[in-house]
Amino acid sequence: MLKLRRGLLAAMAAALLGASGLAGPVAQPALAQQNAQKPVRIGVMGDLSSVYSDIGGQGALEAVRMAVEDFGGEVLGRKVEVLSADSLNKPDQASAIARQWYDHDGVDMIMDLPTSATALATMQIANDRKKMVIVTEAGSSDITGKHCNPYTIHWTWDTYANGKTVGQAIVKEGGDTWFFITADYVFGHSLERDTGEFVKAAGGKVLGSARHPLNNQDFSSFLLQAQNSGAKIIGLANGGGDTINAIKQAAEFGVVQGGQKLAAPVMFISDIHSLGLKTAQGLVITEAWYWDKNDRTREFGQRFFRRTGKMPTMNQAANYSAATHYLKAVKAVGSTDADKIMAWMRANPVQDMFTDNGVLREDGRLVHSMLLLEVKKPEESRGPWDYYKILAEVPGDQAFRPLAEGGCPLVKKTN
Repeated sequence: MLKLRRGLLAAMAAALLGASGLAGPVAQPALAQQNAQKPVRIGVMGDLSSVYSDIGGQGALEAVRMAVEDFGGEVLGRKVEVLSADSLNKPDQASAIARQWYDHDGVDMIMDLPTSATALATMQIANDRKKMVIVTEAGSSDITGKHCNPYTIHWTWDTYANGKTVGQAIVKEGGDTWFFITADYVFGHSLERDTGEFVKAAGGKVLGSARHPLNNQDFSSFLLQAQNSGAKIIGLANGGGDTINAIKQAAEFGVVQGGQKLAAPVMFISDIHSLGLKTAQGLVITEAWYWDKNDRTREFGQRFFRRTGKMPTMNQAANYSAATHYLKAVKAVGSTDADKIMAWMRANPVQDMFTDNGVLREDGRLVHSMLLLEVKKPEESRGPWDYYKILAEVPGDQAFRPLAEGGCPLVKKTN
């Protein structure tokens, strides 16, 4: 009887070992198949309801959807899904969304991010998890400077490039004394700092500044300080709805009639549309993209217009470009591994309707040409959305900060 029990136990053990041995090779293909069926997920975290909703918002989300559709809706045999959320322009909200998306919802890459504070918060979460972020809206040059990390790309514009392009052009035309009205958070501070440095480098002076809260409605006290400064140029170191409100109220205050001029280093075609050419005419601004630049930009602009009823801003066009290049990288490397994708994106230039000369540097900055633009007079425009005269196309290596000067730790380690 004892021998029988021992025999049964030995048989059971052998059976279990045999089952275990069979399960090993069977489980691996099953797991691979499961991963192959898992969708590739892109998270678009934007401003859907506040001060930056016109320059990104639903239009930015729609641009990503267009990119996915144009790519065929799948990559590596896996469906591509687009998730969206409103950051409310709050860093803690952005962090919470990023954790949920990366840790529980299977998001492979987050993009958009309308404010520098939300971008920086999301970048930290992404870096901790070795996941990708592509910033297409926020503008602080610190994103690829002291806060750079191996998993963040800054796609569209930044305060250095915009401040340099606009600041130098205006000083050259005689606007050599400035007073800034500045949004009181990371982006505004960066824009005032960077533009001010280029004003001084060109021989101008910064006479002072006044800082206002984000999504401000009343600019009267700030405009009064600017008028009393006697500066030739009132620099608006803000964006979106804040810039629009400041320009409208400056018109009510008779700022231009009093002999001062406005400079807005960061403006978007949606801002000009809201202001109207009568109010915005003559403004010298810079953008990374304009729908009426060439045949490729016009084709995309018309497609976007048919879907949304508006021409795309540079941020919305950048969302399409960035999502497309990301999907190309996923296809090329055969996975969603962030390190492999970042390496491919650095090795392959961006050549599409957004730019035909984009190069991704090791600090995460996508370097491409920038456009110096002047807003047309009403009589110069051929119709709605025909708002700009292109004064110059500035090469990327002249517009963006040199790699060695940004203070990016990644550059220090490799150079």
